[in-house]
Amino acid sequence: MKILTVVGARPQFIKAAAISRVIHDLADKGVREVMVHTGQHYDEKMSRVFFDELEIPEPKYNLGIAAGTHGEMTGRMLGAIEKVLLEEKPDWLLVYGDTNSTIAGALAAAKVHVPIAHVEAGLRSFNMRMPEEVNRIVTDRISKLLFCPTDTAVENLKREGMEDHVFNVGDVMYDQALFFGDKAQHSDVLDTHKLAPGNFILVTCHRAENTDDLFRLTEIVSALEELARQIKVVFPLHPRTRKLLDQYGLSERLRSVLVTEPLPFLDMVALERSAKVILTDSGGVQKEAFFYNVPCVTMRDETEWVETVELGWNTITGASRERIVNAVWDNTPARHQSATPYGDGAASKKIVSEIIASS
Repeated sequence: MKILTVVGARPQFIKAAAISRVIHDLADKGVREVMVHTGQHYDEKMSRVFFDELEIPEPKYNLGIAAGTHGEMTGRMLGAIEKVLLEEKPDWLLVYGDTNSTIAGALAAAKVHVPIAHVEAGLRSFNMRMPEEVNRIVTDRISKLLFCPTDTAVENLKREGMEDHVFNVGDVMYDQALFFGDKAQHSDVLDTHKLAPGNFILVTCHRAENTDDLFRLTEIVSALEELARQIKVVFPLHPRTRKLLDQYGLSERLRSVLVTEPLPFLDMVALERSAKVILTDSGGVQKEAFFYNVPCVTMRDETEWVETVELGWNTITGASRERIVNAVWDNTPARHQSATPYGDGAASKKIVSEIIASS
């Protein structure tokens, strides 16, 4: 059996690594994987380093499609992936999450009648202005196997009339947190930047709703300025965010913040585990904060990962300077230490087993 996997962005590399390990162990049973990298994240620090560090199979195809509008990028990916599908003739197409790479892979497969397996199915922000929301809804609708990370995701699909071939397998990111958590202890990133555990704030910011909106990005920068007067703030900067900060003339206001280049996965895990609080607009980082029992402040107006909020580990603030700062210093949430809404750490094995059983 041949599985064609489409990835393109950092979170997908992390998830794909977990499932690729399982597929690799089944090689003697005739299960193999062909990896396609769309090139959506093309920066060396956002792509190549993750393949090396996470031991992901070298992509057989690297499409090199990165620049352009959402529609232009998705269209170019769709055409290129269709050609790969026609050449490889896989039994399944496997996609992750909600990026342009996800929807392009799913649409290409649907048009040439290759069944689709969607990992992280059923997530909903209920904000149709998010490109990611459109991507995930369409991908779910045309997929044959829907692998949900939570009960909430299963219920979302049920409300939309999708109950067949829906599986709550848990979260592959939790698989990775367990697998790589101890390895991150060997990272020297804290020593390199002279950081003491529990004495710094870690920040990530990359979503278009924040970076493309001058008011929202200015509010976030203002919050970081204020926080940096009281505690060290560490900000690994996404290339696109850096470009827009420069464009808006906001970069100079981050002089009191420790701004770094994008970091390798294990260095990020080391920082996440040691941070006092994490500020982010990333879905993956919200969960990683939860996995490592670190309070999170999400700089969005909603989250797909509602369990992190319900269990007291995540506060939704939008892009308000005042709300972000107040949430960082608020120690009142009742945090549930033992809750495990994201499975048992075996999501990857369950996904591969179900694909094989459905073939």
